[in-house]
Amino acid sequence: MTHAVDPGRPARPNRSQLSVPGSSARFIEKGARSAADIVMLDLEDAVAPPDKPAARRTVIEALRDLDWGSRTVSVRINALDTPFMYRDLIEVAEQAPRVDLLMVPKISCAADVHLLEVLLGQIEAATGRPRLGLELQIETAEGLQNVDAIAAASPRVESLHFGPGDYAASIGARTVSIGGPVPDYGILAEPDEMGARPPYYGDAWHYALARIVVACRAAGVRPVDGPYADFRDPEGLRWSARRASALGFEGKWAIHPDQIAILNEVFSPSPDEVARARRIPEALAEGERANRGAVAIDGRMVDAASIRQAQVLVAKAERLGIA
Repeated sequence: MTHAVDPGRPARPNRSQLSVPGSSARFIEKGARSAADIVMLDLEDAVAPPDKPAARRTVIEALRDLDWGSRTVSVRINALDTPFMYRDLIEVAEQAPRVDLLMVPKISCAADVHLLEVLLGQIEAATGRPRLGLELQIETAEGLQNVDAIAAASPRVESLHFGPGDYAASIGARTVSIGGPVPDYGILAEPDEMGARPPYYGDAWHYALARIVVACRAAGVRPVDGPYADFRDPEGLRWSARRASALGFEGKWAIHPDQIAILNEVFSPSPDEVARARRIPEALAEGERANRGAVAIDGRMVDAASIRQAQVLVAKAERLGIA
């Protein structure tokens, strides 16, 4: 049976992943004090090309000088097809042993992952630095087409992340929304008695999200949803996070500290959910003693498949320290 998360990989909480511009020492310091599960220092989209070498130095200094405690820290390097990637990877990996993960954007195929594996393996062997995990962004049509092979390309891969903005550009979608609704992606209802036909939005990102979560769960890595760009819309963020959680995602990006609390709440099992999950094996054991394969809890039937669902939920709560 495939595990929800490969037990050979670190079981890191990943409900909220705060993206912090690598060019801002002030924002990095705030990120180090935030409640995000993972803080990601960004050398890619958040930094203009002329500022990238300086931002790289700022990130390395912050990783050396700040007290990160037991927090998981990631650095997003530039994509493999840019002139910045190799210096990002080498300098961060060699000079900042405190970093836990490298986020790599625009991964298109398993060969990209194999390249990263070779480079990081050699750096670790030469320097003795702790092993680095990989977080990979799926944000192109080619990357989504190859997502199954990407997820399984290396035991170093810990998570796949959906990049809605670049993905929309890659497929030619007619939207400038990043992670939000797409008004033109919808249908009209049948006319009512007055002839009115209200529109209903569809979910333009559902196919990509579903492909990613299945690939991740099959390979035992964490699926993480990308950003909801309108940080002034907490209810929109909440519903976007609820959708991702319902599909099986572990968490979602935060592009502003105000988004962290909502994400931590949505992607955490509630006490009632955990209590009900703990009751399921007990109820089924009692039913088995009475020669019944399925029993009812709170008016709903549960069976052997319910035990597996309950085990996943309880294990997640225990990892988060809320069980």
